[in-house]
Amino acid sequence: MGVEDSDNAPQELPPLLALLAGRFPQDIIRAEVAHGDAQAVISAGALRSIMEYLKNDPRTLCNLLVDITAVDYLGREPRFEVVYHLLSLSLNQRLRVKVGVPGENPSLDSLAALWGNANWLEREVWDMFGIRFEGHPDLKRILLYPEFEGHPLRKDYPIRRRQPLVGPKN
Repeated sequence: MGVEDSDNAPQELPPLLALLAGRFPQDIIRAEVAHGDAQAVISAGALRSIMEYLKNDPRTLCNLLVDITAVDYLGREPRFEVVYHLLSLSLNQRLRVKVGVPGENPSLDSLAALWGNANWLEREVWDMFGIRFEGHPDLKRILLYPEFEGHPLRKDYPIRRRQPLVGPKN
């Protein structure tokens, strides 16, 4: 498997991508260098096993989950893409992992058991995009109030929608 950068010239795989492609060849949809960072697009069913490998293998040691976010590609399938930003502190290497998520009943496995901060990051993605993380210990709103209806970062969210007004609970 080769890798392409922004000018589409084939080049050697960065070390993290080479290890990942060798270990999970059937689950790597695409490997590339984008905006200077190694990036792998993987199948949703392999998310947990790939992330465990990236965190625990001594050759990768992606011990820091920097961020989780999502992108809504309304009109295409899979509609959503969940994006994980990983960092290996000891190897000084970054890796971006992307996973496609369908628009109908969007869900992925939770990584809260692997990285403690995934608990909060997954709650943000749930709150804003409505992507459910199966096995999450406490999946509830974190940025918006509990009575808020919908998920405001979805591209089909009505921007003029009026939300229920809630006051202090006495």
